[in-house]
Amino acid sequence: MTHPVIQVPSLIAHRGYSAAAPENTLAAVRAAHQAGATWVELDVQLLGDGTPVIWHDADVSRCSNGRGSLASMSWTTAQTLDAGSWFGDRFAGEKMPSLGEMLALLNELEMGVNMEIKVNKGRDPIALVERALPEMLDTLPPERLIISSFNTEALTHCRQLAGKKRLALGVLYNGVPKTWRAQCEAIDAFSVHPSWSRLKRAQVEAMQQDGYQILCYTANDPSAFHSRWAWGIAGVITDEPAAFKRFLDSH
Repeated sequence: MTHPVIQVPSLIAHRGYSAAAPENTLAAVRAAHQAGATWVELDVQLLGDGTPVIWHDADVSRCSNGRGSLASMSWTTAQTLDAGSWFGDRFAGEKMPSLGEMLALLNELEMGVNMEIKVNKGRDPIALVERALPEMLDTLPPERLIISSFNTEALTHCRQLAGKKRLALGVLYNGVPKTWRAQCEAIDAFSVHPSWSRLKRAQVEAMQQDGYQILCYTANDPSAFHSRWAWGIAGVITDEPAAFKRFLDSH
């Protein structure tokens, strides 16, 4: 399996520029682009009617003016929600984006995306991959796409479904398990995405030795993270891309 040649960015804007705009919206991606970020991290899952949308939670209460689970919602209903006012008045009327709308914007801005296959409790990872992956592979060039997930079944199915197409897969970990190497080998992973605060230097060195890119989430304090760069971290996934950029530019 040959991976796409990806220039891994040192900064990836988490759910778009989520410190400056409502997360996982078109506005957050535009804000990331304006702040100089070239890549964003987003979440994809399915509504009850099978529409793939960019959303993190299992329900809509935290990031919209509505209530209810994604699993019970149609695209028509989802489009009645205001997904911006909770963050700030100037984002009033911002909608939950479909995967298609988001991919179109990413292409327009020529941005890369680390798309997390978000498998919330009780949801079917295979159905999500079957619906979302072909659209991503058809729309984005392989060098601007990394697919990640905590869900091994989803990643395995991504690899199978991609067939001979080049696809970069990333394994998400909260705490890195002893079995990380076998899991990465099984799906021919491109990258490992660990929680930065729980990561140990020896783990990074072992991952690097095996040829994996390491993308840490979610680092929001550039000075607290600073010593980790020397370990050989490829990039950080951050809510604060502008703050990180300022810090890196001055050090």
